Parts: sequence; structure tokens; C-alpha cells
Amino acid sequence: MMKKKKLITYLSFALLMLSSMLILPGCHGTAGLAAFEVPEDFDLTGEYEITFWAKNDTNKTQTAIYEKAIADFENLYPNITVNLRLYTDYGKIYNDVITNIATNTTPNVCITYPDHIATYLTGSNLVVPLEELFENSKYGLAGSEVRFDSPSVSEIIPQLLEECSFEGHYYAIPYMRSTEACYINKTYVENLGYTLPDTLTWDFIWEVSEAAMETDADGNFTVNGQKVMIPFIYKSTDNMMIQMLRQKDAGYSTESGEILLFNETTGGLLETIAEHTRTGAFSTFKISGYPANFLNAGQCIFAVDSTAGATWMGTDAPLSDISKDKLVRFETAVMTVPQFDPSNPKMISQGPSVCIFNKTDPQEVMASWLFTQYLLTNDVQIAYSETEGYVPVTTKARESADYQDYLSRCGENNTEYYDVKIKAAKLLLDHVDHTFVTPVFAGSASLRDAAGQLIENTVKSVRRGQEAGGEYTEKLYADITSLYRLDQPDSQNPLLSAGKEDLGKLPATSVILLSSLAGAWILIILYTVLQALKKK
Repeated sequence: MMKKKKLITYLSFALLMLSSMLILPGCHGTAGLAAFEVPEDFDLTGEYEITFWAKNDTNKTQTAIYEKAIADFENLYPNITVNLRLYTDYGKIYNDVITNIATNTTPNVCITYPDHIATYLTGSNLVVPLEELFENSKYGLAGSEVRFDSPSVSEIIPQLLEECSFEGHYYAIPYMRSTEACYINKTYVENLGYTLPDTLTWDFIWEVSEAAMETDADGNFTVNGQKVMIPFIYKSTDNMMIQMLRQKDAGYSTESGEILLFNETTGGLLETIAEHTRTGAFSTFKISGYPANFLNAGQCIFAVDSTAGATWMGTDAPLSDISKDKLVRFETAVMTVPQFDPSNPKMISQGPSVCIFNKTDPQEVMASWLFTQYLLTNDVQIAYSETEGYVPVTTKARESADYQDYLSRCGENNTEYYDVKIKAAKLLLDHVDHTFVTPVFAGSASLRDAAGQLIENTVKSVRRGQEAGGEYTEKLYADITSLYRLDQPDSQNPLLSAGKEDLGKLPATSVILLSSLAGAWILIILYTVLQALKKK
């Protein structure tokens, strides 16, 4: 009888553990971290190891800048070790952070976007609000105890700092800023009988693109003598739709997260895009490939990409991805994205920001803050901005003699002073007042994806011979709404439920990992039970 009772006890324990393991992958949440409080002093005797997740566009120069920044920082603070993890895509950083929330293994410092941070905020005290750190007299920006030449709050470009403010707090600092540019084969535009206007317009781009579709008797395009020509290719269709709507003063979303994307203006824009897709004059990066490769091969006339992609653009581009025998020589013009109203240009402000994740040890968070602050120093800001068409986020760096000298040497060579790259940076510097950002809220990242998907689906459908407009558009709106869960409560965020400790379904990779761990524990428990029974 005693053995039977013990057997029941063992089996009950095993079943309890089994049920808890099976429940684990279903939903996830944070451990309820206490709100971060700035310690009075940073403990220089403690040893701290922090992780830094960053993106580098496969650019080895950028990687070297990160590594030098870390080495220089560690020399200043020997008690802090910074471990760098590089990604080639912001989306992968975002997905990995979401996955690591489940196991409380988020990085300490992360390069990201405000839209993504808004999702992270649904975890309890997960991201550190920074305003108290900004203003701390000892360790804040330009603080008395900081061991490097940190900029003051007033030396961060105000508009860029405001991009990192939402829900009543600053949850990030800007790291670099870029916008989109249109890289143009000016030679082909002029060969077609056109002259580039002072400000690029949508009407001009569509007209020239259609003119470029003319072919000869052999089926070659007359403008380039080749079998391939896609006059207009857009890299980020989410930006394309968002900018078109802003230029037309049409709805996208409100500050509170109300979704206005699916409107009559959006439908009209999609019909125009479909019209030019049908002739072959327009395509997208996801469908046809990287715009720079087509541009450099003489198979594209208007390539829209970030100013941060400038070193891939043009005949002499130092990072060109195509073989030399495919290159076509042409003059490259760098202009703002096309506008509906040239007298009132509107272009999106983008580029990475840096956030800090909360940890149980406030001193570890302080170590993270000091490193994050170091990324704003002139040495890092100027060096990184010179790798692409980025611009520094501080007046301290922008007005420095070193940076002004860099800008003045435009075209001096095709590497450090590559003209297209510096022209792209100057384009942003000249148009800061014409840039805008979209509202940030839990799920704004999903809405952004939905905006781009409207264009991607329309282009795919037209290429398959389907008609756009009317019933097609209505169904498209419904499909995209469902795909990104934009019609559900707290649906703006399909990964996390806003304002709740239950963060929804885990990503598939997390489910697999946690299920494997559960399975391992079940086997261990069953083995222990069997061994105990044998002894009895």
C-alpha cells in the first residue's frame, strides 16, 4: 500500500511538471522587472559584461568602426566588457528581441527603430526610459563623471531626439539618420529627350519611365540596347506608400494608433502603380531585385533607396555588387524622392536609434548607458556617417572641422569621398525641415509592413494578369487587415498584447526551443521516477 502511495506521488509530480512544461510555450511574459532607478554612483570596482546588437549592411568598414568604438570604450572603462553581435537586417534584430523576451535574455543595448521599441514596451519595465539619465549631473549627457567628451542634450538635433519620444518618455537616443533618395541615370534621362527638374515629381518619373519602354525591331530597349529594362524600382515599398500618403495629406494613422491606411487615396495610388506595373515600367526590390544592381547595369533609370545605400549606387560605386563587365558608364544624379507638390516636399526621416533594456542590476544598466552614450561621441558619429549617406545626429559632430572637411571633399576619390555618397548626405542635411516620422505605438511596425504589402501584392497580381481596383482593392484591404491582425483588439501588435503581462503567442523558434527543453525535463523526471521505483 505504501509503495502504491509513493508511486502515485511520483506520478502526480511528473504530471504536474509535464503540464507546466506544456503550458509554457503557449504564452510568454516578462518577469516583472522593477522600474530602473539611477544609482547615485557607478561602481567602478564591479565587473560588467554587456551585449550590443547592431546592424552593419555587410559593410566591413562599419564593423571595424563598431569594434574600434568598443575597444576605445573598454580602455576608458576596463571593468566593462562589450560583446558585439551583428545582424544584416533590422527585422531579424526585432524578431530575436521578441524571442528573447520570453527567456529574459534580451541584449543590454540594441540598435533598433522606435516602431519596434513600442512593441517591446508591452513588457513590464522592459525598456529603460532615459530622461533621468540624460539629465544626471554625474553620468548624464556631458556629465561630470563621464570619461569621454559626451555631447549635451542640447547638442542632439531636437527633431531627431523627439523621434525617440513616445508614451511620455524618451526610450532611445538617435544614432544615425538617413532618408530616401532617388538615384538617377541622368545620361539615359537626357538621351530620352528629358531634362531633370529642380524637384523630382511623380508625373515626371512615370512619364520618363513609360518612354523608356520603347523597343526596337529585335525586341531590345532603345534606351539601353538590352533585353532588360525596368525604368523605376523602389526598394522599400512601405516608405513609398507612407510618403505618397503624407504628400497628399491623406490618412495613415493617428498618434493614438487609429488605422487610416485603407482609404480612397490609397486605392487611387495603387491603381496608378498597377497601371505602370502593367507596362513593365515599375517594379519593387522584393519582386525584381536590388535596385542598385539594375541601375549599375544600365537596366534601371530611377532607383529609390535609402541614402544609407549610396555606396552601392553608380558606375564607380565602391560596393557595387555586379561584375565589371556588366557595368554601364553613366552620370548619376542624386535627388529627393518624387513629390506631388514640388513647392512643399515631404520625405521620411529614418535611421537607427539605440535603446537600453532593463536588468535586475542597476549597475549593469548604468554600464549599458555609458556605452550607449559613447556612441554619440564625435569619433563614432563622424566615422560611421562617412561609411554611407548617413548624417550625424549631433550638432557637435556636424559642425566639427573634421566633418565639414569631409563634406567639402566630395568626389575627391571613389572610396572615402565617393561623390554619390556625400551628395546623398548633403541631400538630407539640406532637407531636414522637410522630413517627417510616422506615429509610434504598439503595432506601428505591423502597420508599416501592411502599407508596403499593399504595393507588393498589387504588383504581383498585375504581373500575373489580374486587374487592380474595385473589388480587387476591397479584397486586398481585407486580406492585408487579416494578415497583420489590424482588425483585432490590441491588434496593432500581432506579437504582443499591448499593456498586458501576457505577451501572446511565441514565435515558432521559441516554441521549438521551449518544447525541446520541456521534453528533456520530462525524460529526466520519468527517469528519476523509474530509478526510485527500482530502489523500492
